[in-house]
Amino acid sequence: AIGVWPGDTPLTREVLLDMKRGDGLTLSTLHATVHVGAHADAPSHYGKDAASIEARDLGIYVGPCEVVRVRAERGTRVGRHQLRWPPKAERVLLATGTFPDPERFNEDFAAIDPDLVDALHAAGVRLVGIDTPSVDLFDSKDLPAHQRFLASDMANLEGLVLKDVPEGVY
Repeated sequence: AIGVWPGDTPLTREVLLDMKRGDGLTLSTLHATVHVGAHADAPSHYGKDAASIEARDLGIYVGPCEVVRVRAERGTRVGRHQLRWPPKAERVLLATGTFPDPERFNEDFAAIDPDLVDALHAAGVRLVGIDTPSVDLFDSKDLPAHQRFLASDMANLEGLVLKDVPEGVY
């Protein structure tokens, strides 16, 4: 089972119809937090009057991206100095390696420095993804990276599994 943020609803499956019981097809319902696995944060997740996910332009999420491997220490924020400049695509996916097992939640994952969000925005980046459960540190209450994404109307992806994806532009 995939690990979820402590306190969130874990992923469960309810089988409604089952061919093994003689039903004409197998049909299931999934129950889980929307903050599970690889996901896009809606601005309304961290901004009181911000847009919900269905209001977002899909063009932000689709198109060329650059996967960047970052040497990040657990529990730290990835800064501008850890990336090569300028970015090669308007979508940048950061592979930190600090959340190595999606089935086991670890609280000491790396996050994104708010200044890096601003620098990427200034360089024309529209979306930043990371291979951790959040763009902010686990114990963050004020969510400074999320707030910089909101202020610049940038999208973020969290929980990406990039361990076997080589660096490069895709």
